[in-house]
This record gives sequence, C-alpha cells and structure tokens, in this order.
Amino acid sequence: QVQLVESGGGLVQAGGSLRLSCAASGISFSIYTMGWYRQAPGKQRELVAAITRGGSTNYADSVKGRFTISRDNAKRTVYLQMNSLKPEDTAVYYCNGRWSTVYDYWGQGTQVTVSS
Repeated sequence: QVQLVESGGGLVQAGGSLRLSCAASGISFSIYTMGWYRQAPGKQRELVAAITRGGSTNYADSVKGRFTISRDNAKRTVYLQMNSLKPEDTAVYYCNGRWSTVYDYWGQGTQVTVSS
C-alpha cells in the first residue's frame, strides 16, 4: 500500500519559516520524482517545487529564493523548507510522488496558514 504522509504545516506569521516533510512508503522512493503542490481556496492546485531522482530541482517563480526542496532517499522523505513566508503562501500543501502517469501518488495534504 502506497502512503505519502505530510507533516510540518501550521500557523506562522509573515516572514517566518516552516519545514514540511513527506514520508513515503510502498514505493521505490529513490526512482520517483517528488514534488510539493499547493491549493488555496478557490484556486487550482499548483506546483510549488519538484526534485528528480537525480536531484534536479525546479520551483514556481513565486517561491524561488524562498523555498528549498530536498530529499533523503535513505529516510524515504522529501522536505520543503519555506522561508520568508507571505500571506499568499497560505494553502493546503500536498506531497506528490511520480514515476509515470500510472505510478502517480498524492498525500492527504497539510495546511499552511501565514498571518499578516
């Protein structure tokens, strides 16, 4: 059974930091591209950051320079370090693991709320 379990969300003031974690089980973690997406109320889900099996990363323009994605294959965990948070970063953040269009899995999401 595949599970992606996010943690680390919460309430933080603008300018603060949070670190999200996503622990994976049931997949060959090291071969998967792992990503973080977010969905704010009334908006579509959007890619925040992704990291490939080889360690290449890409970020949404809105978070470049503030967020950092990383992975620990030994721990089967992907992280999202979020600094200089803004109210517009408020959303439910979802972890995604993708190897192909068939092997594409989601976590349950974790709420991040940034107060002004």
